[in-house]
Amino acid sequence: MTHNPIRPWRNIERRPSRKIMVGSVPVGGDAPISVQTMTNTDTADVKATVTQILAAAEAGADIVRVSAPDEAATKALHEIVRESPVPIVADIHFHYKRAIEAAEAGAACLRINPGNIGSAERVREVIKAARDHGCSMRIGVNAGSLEKHLLDKYGEPCPEAMVESGLDHIKLLQDNDFHEFKISVKASDVFLSAAAYQQLAEATDAPIHLGITEAGGFVSGAVKSAVGMGNLLWAGIGDTIRVSLSADPVEDVRVGYEILKSLGLRTRGVQIISCPSCARQGFDVIKTVQTLEDRLSHIKTPMSLSIIGCVVNGPGEALMTDLGFTGGGAGSGMIYMAGKQSHKMSNAQMVDHIVELVEQRAEEIAAEAKDSAAE
Repeated sequence: MTHNPIRPWRNIERRPSRKIMVGSVPVGGDAPISVQTMTNTDTADVKATVTQILAAAEAGADIVRVSAPDEAATKALHEIVRESPVPIVADIHFHYKRAIEAAEAGAACLRINPGNIGSAERVREVIKAARDHGCSMRIGVNAGSLEKHLLDKYGEPCPEAMVESGLDHIKLLQDNDFHEFKISVKASDVFLSAAAYQQLAEATDAPIHLGITEAGGFVSGAVKSAVGMGNLLWAGIGDTIRVSLSADPVEDVRVGYEILKSLGLRTRGVQIISCPSCARQGFDVIKTVQTLEDRLSHIKTPMSLSIIGCVVNGPGEALMTDLGFTGGGAGSGMIYMAGKQSHKMSNAQMVDHIVELVEQRAEEIAAEAKDSAAE
């Protein structure tokens, strides 16, 4: 949970859930909500896949999923896992042998629906491989691929059908005394996803993997994901998230972090508060923010920065941020530090100066944390 005694209206009470491990990353319980993405390379192309994983990890991904549709992919997993700085989830759909091979290759988690891989004996074989290799599982229910008997029963994909599918798969694992699993019930429809997740949250204490599947392109998908996941996260539902955009996987990670940052559930990097600009602006706000987002992307230390075009809202926003710049007149503006006026700075030198101040503050915070840990 987040707890703010000064502003209790910002508190989020997270749904209690069991904690599992996805490699070195805890999911559920009191663990931070982790951010995931998925590669879109040919998994058998180790170099391309690892390059994409490294970029996602640099952007903040805690976990990365790769597809394992064939034997060539599971063979490549050995090297991919060895070179990845984050735990790897192997995406398995129907082939139980691929699940066993992925576990043996070092995958931290298998994305699988146990009921789709055949007989009870095959399910037991996969569970044994997962248990032997310290591998967790994700049950991944999707509205677009529900079992035929559930579609016959309910007539169409609906929250009840999705949750029933998930609970059926859970039972297969629990009947084999396997409990290291998380679960998702994804749909591309925001209403269907939200209702299914709300019902699922009441039906199980398993960690929940949150997502709006096949959300769309960068802008439309980011909005749809923010609306769907944001409301669920605000209600305390969700232990790990994946934004599904038709875009570079790095963008999945960035949008996911922004959703969590907006709710105070995770903090990473510089959060820029900026105005949309208007005729009052004392400098080009839009161009400045774009430049700062690029030049400060390497900063991982949580920090807030306000960039406001004029003095109408600038001083008030600066009170709430670590650093700030408010436009003024005659080609200059005011730098704020810790909410207080500090010094004037010309518009021409403002970007370089702000980058320098942010980098200095990040170093100070790191030093303070090091000193605190040594005490």
